Amino acid sequence: MQLHSNILGTGTPFVILHGFLGMGDNWKTHAKHLAKDGYEVHLVDQRNHGRSFHSNEFNYDVMAKDLKAYCDNHDLKDIILLGHSMGGKTAMLFAVDYPEYLSKLIVADISPRFYPIHHDKILEGLSNLDFSKIENRREADDALSSYVSDFGIRQFLLKNLYWKEKGQLALRLNLPVLKDQVGEVGEALPMHVKFEKDTLFLRGDKSEYISPQDERLIHSHFPNAEIKTIENAGHWLHAENPKDFYNEVIKFIS
Repeated sequence: MQLHSNILGTGTPFVILHGFLGMGDNWKTHAKHLAKDGYEVHLVDQRNHGRSFHSNEFNYDVMAKDLKAYCDNHDLKDIILLGHSMGGKTAMLFAVDYPEYLSKLIVADISPRFYPIHHDKILEGLSNLDFSKIENRREADDALSSYVSDFGIRQFLLKNLYWKEKGQLALRLNLPVLKDQVGEVGEALPMHVKFEKDTLFLRGDKSEYISPQDERLIHSHFPNAEIKTIENAGHWLHAENPKDFYNEVIKFIS
């Protein structure tokens, strides 16, 4: 089974992996800029997300293998790989397992360490959307607001809505599996693995996902890593300060 993707531009292959409950389309604005700057951008939907296949198996090992199969299928070599949050974890594991596929790695606002489960409220809210009663996006937003107060996060989550058939909304996510196996999202990178090529870690200055204590761990796995901070940005740093985020990426890959 192949991962779904949108491909923009021509040139050096640049693969982007979205975060938990996201999809490749979340990165369309950056992809358009990269395509203009001479990159062939692959906006990939990871399994159980977006338009990609649903599976009962969900962990970083299988997601790294999915990406290898995707690269083989599209004959991608020497890719630049960018992953955000969960996508960053997939990207890190892919880099240490299949370093020959990469020229450079970019990890957005996630560290190689273990993270405890913290998506419970969001998953509960999405599970309680009753599509026998909800008839439009606004009603879905109202229903979700009891669980998720942040408007921006709700808009991000509601990108998963689609018309399953005329008059019938549904979510593209494989919600039962993601809810059941949410613990996999926080798994740490295996101990003692290394990726020696150029790596960039970007963190939001208002985010707590990469702490000062994480820096030693990052350098132990990625000895050629630089860690940069994006000002005025939280965990969704690419959306909250897109200009500075993009500038750091371009500086690193040029």
